[in-house]
Amino acid sequence: MNKSTLLFLSAVAVLTFSNCNGDGDKTDEIETVDSAKTEDPKTNPVSETFFQVPSPGEMLTFIKMVGGKNNKNTSFLNPASNDKNYTDSKSKALNFGIYSCDLSYCSIFEIGSEALKYFKTVKVMGDQIGVSTAIKPEVLKRLESNIGSPDSLAVITDDVYFSSFEALEDSKQGPTLALVVAGGWIESIYIATNLSKYEEKSPIVERLADQKYTLENLIEFLRKHEADPNVANIKTDFESLLAEFNKISEKEIEAKGKNGGKTTMLSGGKQLVMTEPVYKAIVEKIKTLRNSYTLTK
Repeated sequence: MNKSTLLFLSAVAVLTFSNCNGDGDKTDEIETVDSAKTEDPKTNPVSETFFQVPSPGEMLTFIKMVGGKNNKNTSFLNPASNDKNYTDSKSKALNFGIYSCDLSYCSIFEIGSEALKYFKTVKVMGDQIGVSTAIKPEVLKRLESNIGSPDSLAVITDDVYFSSFEALEDSKQGPTLALVVAGGWIESIYIATNLSKYEEKSPIVERLADQKYTLENLIEFLRKHEADPNVANIKTDFESLLAEFNKISEKEIEAKGKNGGKTTMLSGGKQLVMTEPVYKAIVEKIKTLRNSYTLTK
């Protein structure tokens, strides 16, 4: 899959995810078309499916937009110095995804010095999981020269993420890719819950509730590679998290309409409603799973 296709598909996934109204009609797969140029699929094949799991930066950008732009806290990130503790293939792939998300966080929230540190860690771990060609040394120079430009940093770090995604897919490392995506997703949700607290009708809480659909799609993606025992274990973990998300209730959305000159109430679909106890249970489960991937014994 070429990079222009990846970026296009990511945009489609985010739009679908953002507009999901909870009515249960979800599309697990999207037929892909490269908007940049039309190519012969026989000479340049693209993936038949793309699961709707936005890049880590999507959630973090949303958090910043709704009030977190002045945050500079990095205490909840996975310390870059932990990278030497991940010695098996599972922990390397998961934490490559986690560190990629931490890199995005530092870039989006304008913590330039930390972004440089996390980029170096991502580069080292990327070499270990087989994406060295995707993370070129000159990217560090781009980061350094754009240290005062958060928008540029965000673009560069997203490019690193998608290039790594592409490299793993091109080399047919499906199980590794599944673990990387899982690590990046759970870290983005973990960071979001560290930057927010429960408030009824909070846009952040509503966005977290909508992650139920993203999680369902992610589990389907993991299922494609569950013949690998490491992926199977993570799928089991995420299914236990989905059980908590499934406790979120739904309510009908009513909308007024006209029928023969009379005002009538129409069904506007369904909306997820998360109570504080359910929110706290989900947050605690996310914390437990995430820490089980980052902490060493």
